[in-house]
Amino acid sequence: MKKVLVIHNNYRNRGGEDIAVENEIIFLKKYFEVHELIFENSLTGIVSLLFSIIFGINFKSNKRLKKIIEEFNPDLAYVHNTWFTASLGIFKILKDKNIKTFIKLHNFRYRCTNVFTESRHLDGENFCPSCGFHKRKFGFFNKYFENSYIKSLLVIIYGKRYFRLLNDPYFKILVLTKFHEKIFKEIFSHRNVDVFPNFLQMHMSTSNQNKKYLVYAGRVSKEKGVEELIQAFLKSELEDYSLKIIGNGPLLKNLINKYQNRVDFLGQLPNEETITYIQNSSCVITATKLLEGQPTLLCEASSVGVPSIFPNFGGMLEFFPNNYEFLFKQYDYSDLILKLNNIKNFQNLEKFGNENQIYLSRYLNEEKLIAKFNILVNE
Repeated sequence: MKKVLVIHNNYRNRGGEDIAVENEIIFLKKYFEVHELIFENSLTGIVSLLFSIIFGINFKSNKRLKKIIEEFNPDLAYVHNTWFTASLGIFKILKDKNIKTFIKLHNFRYRCTNVFTESRHLDGENFCPSCGFHKRKFGFFNKYFENSYIKSLLVIIYGKRYFRLLNDPYFKILVLTKFHEKIFKEIFSHRNVDVFPNFLQMHMSTSNQNKKYLVYAGRVSKEKGVEELIQAFLKSELEDYSLKIIGNGPLLKNLINKYQNRVDFLGQLPNEETITYIQNSSCVITATKLLEGQPTLLCEASSVGVPSIFPNFGGMLEFFPNNYEFLFKQYDYSDLILKLNNIKNFQNLEKFGNENQIYLSRYLNEEKLIAKFNILVNE
């Protein structure tokens, strides 16, 4: 049995990528001997932290990796997020040890953190759909983190090194959608890249209660379009429905102050509890302004037979049947209101949820995914 070393740096605010990595570990353990090397970000040890980011070497992280390689002797390393404790020094170790290494890209932010100027980041646009960056009136520096020039400088230094790593043919690149494959090849024209979506445990249940509420679950922030979503819901004809917002983020307090009498803010919940809310809802909804990798909320809704309303943007539609009816035009919130109103017009919402469930169970079929993974491992 081949040995797979999964490497991931958890986000400080738990998100969809962390959940996806956990699901993939469960999936891979059925077929391989798996060891997990999980890092957590901490602001203690500021000197070693700065050294790690500026020079790409975190001695503690490297030491942990070398010890695991010595003891576990992996055939394959499967690397997800590395910002910032994992650091980029791990890639040199993996290459020097001649360990076959996959890098899985869950988002598009590598396009945003490899330049110093705002103009090169935005490339003539006012908004970056890869990360949510907005054009500033007198902006020059690529201030990736709104509240910190230092953190922005550090992530750019980090991003430039990471960008070069992605261009290194030694590392195998995996992306989640055909849309992302196209974007990646436009940037790295000579690089091979494979589409390998995240595994998701399907819940083939028919016990949905379909209560009269809608669910948004995820980061509560401007780039996720949460306020536009709330405003569209309040302008819709769904007077006898409620909207539940699950998650945390920089916009949460402001939205609670403005809409707490009309929207249910549930905060951050365990994933199992979130799925229960989704399973009993009429549908889930997102108005994200970002290019999403594999939308966790939408896929989890389909896994329990619940329909989704979302913008026709990026690769999200790849996870849904052809001619799906609950799409709205990106940034067109009048169209979103129309789609919300349609919830009352369809007598059998379960039909759409069941169709989504069947499609996703085939698209993310476990046997198909493991066959593809084995091909990649043995190439």
